[in-house]
Amino acid sequence: MTRTPLNQHSSRFQGILRLGFLCLLLVASATFTQGGVAVGQVIRGSDEEIVAEINRLIAQSWTDNEVQPSRKADDGEWLRRVCLDIVGHIPPADVVNAFLSDRDPSKRVTMVNYLVEDPAYVRNWTTIWTNLCIGQSTPRRTSRLGMKRFFEDAFSNNRPWDEVVYDLINAKGHFETNGEVNFLLAQMTMRDDEVQATAKTAKLFLGMQLQCTQCHNHPFNDWKQDQFWQFNSFFKQARRRDVRKEDPETGRMVDDYSELIARDFSGPVYFEERSGLMQVAFPTYFGKEVDPGEETDRRQLLAGLMIADDSEPYVARAFVNRMWSHFFGYGFTRPVDDMGPHNPPSHPLLLDMLTEQFVNSGYDVKRLIRWIASSEPYQLSSQINTNNEYDNPAAGETPLFSHMYVKRMTAEQLYDSLIVATNAHMAGKKVEWGQAGSANRNSLAGSTNKNGSANKNASMADKDKMMMEKEMMEDPEEAERLRQRWLQQFVVAFGTDENDESTTFNGTIPQALMMMNGELIRNAVSAKEGSFLHRVLTEERSDTAAIKRIYLAALARPANAAEQRTARRLFAASATPLEGYQDLFWALLNSNEFIFIK
Repeated sequence: MTRTPLNQHSSRFQGILRLGFLCLLLVASATFTQGGVAVGQVIRGSDEEIVAEINRLIAQSWTDNEVQPSRKADDGEWLRRVCLDIVGHIPPADVVNAFLSDRDPSKRVTMVNYLVEDPAYVRNWTTIWTNLCIGQSTPRRTSRLGMKRFFEDAFSNNRPWDEVVYDLINAKGHFETNGEVNFLLAQMTMRDDEVQATAKTAKLFLGMQLQCTQCHNHPFNDWKQDQFWQFNSFFKQARRRDVRKEDPETGRMVDDYSELIARDFSGPVYFEERSGLMQVAFPTYFGKEVDPGEETDRRQLLAGLMIADDSEPYVARAFVNRMWSHFFGYGFTRPVDDMGPHNPPSHPLLLDMLTEQFVNSGYDVKRLIRWIASSEPYQLSSQINTNNEYDNPAAGETPLFSHMYVKRMTAEQLYDSLIVATNAHMAGKKVEWGQAGSANRNSLAGSTNKNGSANKNASMADKDKMMMEKEMMEDPEEAERLRQRWLQQFVVAFGTDENDESTTFNGTIPQALMMMNGELIRNAVSAKEGSFLHRVLTEERSDTAAIKRIYLAALARPANAAEQRTARRLFAASATPLEGYQDLFWALLNSNEFIFIK
C-alpha cells in the first residue's frame, strides 16, 4: 500500500493524523496493561506510561539539582527539530502551515508517530548507521550500496536491534548480496590482527572504548590487556577475500568484489605485554569462556552472547544512550561510547529504565524513538532561564536536560534541508517528501545564476550538461552519487584506531564561503520555472503572504512584524522585486537559525 507523503497533505492533514493516532492508541491499549505507576516500579505498559516515567525521572533530577525547566518550545521550533532528528531534514512549508494551524493538543505525539512511518525515516537512519559502520569515505573494497541496502531493510521493516547487531557480527558472504559483511570488511582494510574490528565492535555496539587496552591495561577503567585479546580472538576466523578481474578495455586487473569468509583457526591468540612477556588469550566474553576448537564459529557465538537473555544488556544500553544523544545532543555519558563504572551516567535510573523497556519491547527501535521524542524534556525550548543557566554541558557541566541543547546540522541534514526548503526539482515534476534529497537533488547543479537569469547564449556543452541533469533526475543512484560528492567537502578524518570521521557543518571559513557562494546555494535561490521562489512569486498575491511563505520554508515559522518591515526595505532597495526576494531567501538559508537545530 502506498502511503501519502507528508508534503501532500492539505486540509485532510489534521484529520488523517488524528485518526492514525487514535488507531495506535487502540492497539496500545489492547496490547499493554494500563494502570498507575509506582515509584521505582518497572514499567511494562503503554508508550504513554513509559513516557510518563521518563518525565518523572527527569523532573526528579531537576528538583534534586534545583533547576527549573525552560518553557515549552513553540510549535514551529519543535516541528523543525523533530523532523531534522527523525527524518533528517526540515519540514516542507505546507506541512509547517498545517501543523501550526492544528489545534489538537496531541498533535506532537501524532506527528512523532507519523514521522517514524515516513519513507524519509528509513533513508535518514540508513545514512546515519551506514556512516557509523563504514564511515563517510567508503573504504576500498567495501560496498556502500550493500551496507545501505542492509540498513534500508532493517529500518523499513523495523527489525529488532538485537537481530541487526547479530547479523553484523556474524556476517558472511558477498559485499553486495550480503550487505551486512561491509561493517567488518571496512575494519579489515589492513593487516592488523583484527584490532580495528575488535575496537569498533566494542565501541559501536557495546558502548566501550577498548582500543587503549591493546597495548596495556586501561589507566581509567577495569579493562585489562588480556580482555582486549580475549575479545579479539572471536574475530580470528574472519577473513576478507578480494576478487579481481580483467578490464576488457585496458587489459588491466581491477577490483571486482570482496567477500567475508571464515578460515580455519583454533586455539589461543598470542599478545605481548609491555614488559615483553608473551601471553595467550582464549575467546572469552565478560568471563564466559568459549570452546576454542576448529568446529566453533566464534563470531556466531559472540553475536549470540552479546544479545543473550542471561548476558548484561550492553547492546541495548549502548543503543539507548546513543539514541538519547542523537535527540538531545548529549547522552547519559560523555563520550557516548565510553560507558562503564569509570564513567557513570548522568541519569542512571532513567538509563536503566529505558534499557529494560527497550529489551522488553523486543528491541523495537521505533518505540524507543517515540518515547524519547514524546517526552517532556524533548518538548522544551532551547532558550534558558535564570534558573537553569548552569545546565550547560558544553562548558563541562553534567547535562540535566532542562532545556534543549542547540545542535549544528550535520552536512547530510544541511544538504537535504536545502532541497526541501527550495523545492528544487524539475519543472512540473511532483516529488514526494519521503523522496526529498533523492530523485530531485540533481537540479541543484543547474546553470541558473543567483539572479535567476539563464545564459541566453549557452554553449552546446551547457545544453549537454542540462540534458544530462534531466536524465539523472530519473536515476536515484546517480543522484546519491552527486550528494556524496557534495558531502565529501565536510568529511574530517581523525586518524583514530577506528578511523572515526565527522561530517558536521562546523562553520569554518571555507565552509561558510561555500554556503554563501557555492553552486548549491546559487541554484537553490534561483527563480527558474518549478523552483520554490518561482511558485511563491506566481502563487502569492501580496508581499506579506510571500514573505510568510519564505520564512515558513526556511525557518518553520512566519516572519514577525519587524522582519516583514526589514524584508520590504530590502525589496525597495533592490534593482528588481525578484532580486529582493532572492536576496531574502539567500540570507535566510545562510543564517544561523537555518543551520542550527534549536
